[in-house]
Amino acid sequence: MQIELTDKEFRRLLDMVYIGNWILNSCRDDDRFEDYDALEEKLFSLCPERGMPSLSQRWRGHTYPSRAFEEGGIHEAIADYEDAVFYDILAEELARRDMDAEQVSQEDTEELNARMEEYFQEFEKNGIENVKVEP
Repeated sequence: MQIELTDKEFRRLLDMVYIGNWILNSCRDDDRFEDYDALEEKLFSLCPERGMPSLSQRWRGHTYPSRAFEEGGIHEAIADYEDAVFYDILAEELARRDMDAEQVSQEDTEELNARMEEYFQEFEKNGIENVKVEP
């Protein structure tokens, strides 16, 4: 397979592959999806020939994203995603708790969404400052 990419498209592809691999493997310790690691390595090994040598580094015979790549804002993008997912999950879990419902029927979807919206407004205004866990 041959794919033609501009430098900008290649750079965006590196971001996407890194983010995807981070989501899949960052919490897996020794149980990593090695085929995703291999694909990430394959793409980052192309950086020097694409005129982007500062984005990859070699270590012990393997190619990895460089420190410059990792410190170039990619983790801020991941953190923004994690924050959004955190608040989405928290709002839905709290709304389900309030409704005393693990499963929500089609008829209850509107109520669930309304309760979630109340939590979103609270989180937007105060973050988690007012969230309390009682024994």
